[in-house]
Amino acid sequence: MATLGNITFYADDPRALSHFWSGVFGYPALDWEEPLRGELLDAGLTADDLAHRGLAEDPNGQGPRLLFLHADGAKTGRNRLHLDVTTPRVEGQDPRAAVDAEKDRLVALGASVVRLIDQSWGPWPEYYFQMQDPEGNEFCLQ
Repeated sequence: MATLGNITFYADDPRALSHFWSGVFGYPALDWEEPLRGELLDAGLTADDLAHRGLAEDPNGQGPRLLFLHADGAKTGRNRLHLDVTTPRVEGQDPRAAVDAEKDRLVALGASVVRLIDQSWGPWPEYYFQMQDPEGNEFCLQ
């Protein structure tokens, strides 16, 4: 049975976008640190090669691993796929207040709000923000 490897983004600035998404998920902001940097350079990669990739990875290996590659052109149009990011819930806290607070945290990291969705889908309430990361990739915060 297959498993998910990377979720891959094309980016104008892979390093900066990897740091944004690391902040979203609470991962450490990774750069090509030693000894890995030296190993990659010894294997024939250049500093420019390393500047054209980024990585956001859960140090515990439980969350999604996001890989960022340099785009060969500007983003045009809407994503055909997006991430749904779930806000941590604290017992006794209003779920809407939790989503609002997390939205504010992500905006401080560089995200932007597209719109708030506050409706019902049949019997289920829906309350989430459609957002964009710093390079315009859409995601939802619920």
